[in-house]
Amino acid sequence: MDQTMMRMMELGYNGYYCSQILVILALEAQGKENPDLVRAMGGLAHGYGSEEGICGTLTGAACLLGLYAGKGTDDEHEDEMLKYMLNDLKVWFDMTVGGRYGGITCEAIMGDRTEIRQRCGAVVAETYAYVMGLLASSGYDVTKVKD
Repeated sequence: MDQTMMRMMELGYNGYYCSQILVILALEAQGKENPDLVRAMGGLAHGYGSEEGICGTLTGAACLLGLYAGKGTDDEHEDEMLKYMLNDLKVWFDMTVGGRYGGITCEAIMGDRTEIRQRCGAVVAETYAYVMGLLASSGYDVTKVKD
């Protein structure tokens, strides 16, 4: 088990949800903290409040891509690659997670809830690795703050 997985487990143990774990890891890679953003990401958890909603890992991962490639100030521009990265993420998530569990809702992924920690933990870890790879292949240094 690598350090990222250990950190994910620690964050989960401390009560953070999938979407929050993704953004905390990204912020830590940049050497930053942002409790307001972490709190806001909690709104995506549990299918944004309904287990029938889309998994918070997918929506959180989309936000993670936006953290690196989106517009955040009047002087910034959204990277034109963002829409392509978002599409790649959605297709990958549908095929990988949706294919494995029969859908991309929290309800589909969690099943009968007997393996919730294992299932959700695996989905978060796989998705984080995929997003980090997607950002790296698009030219992003995930340890750097957007210029």
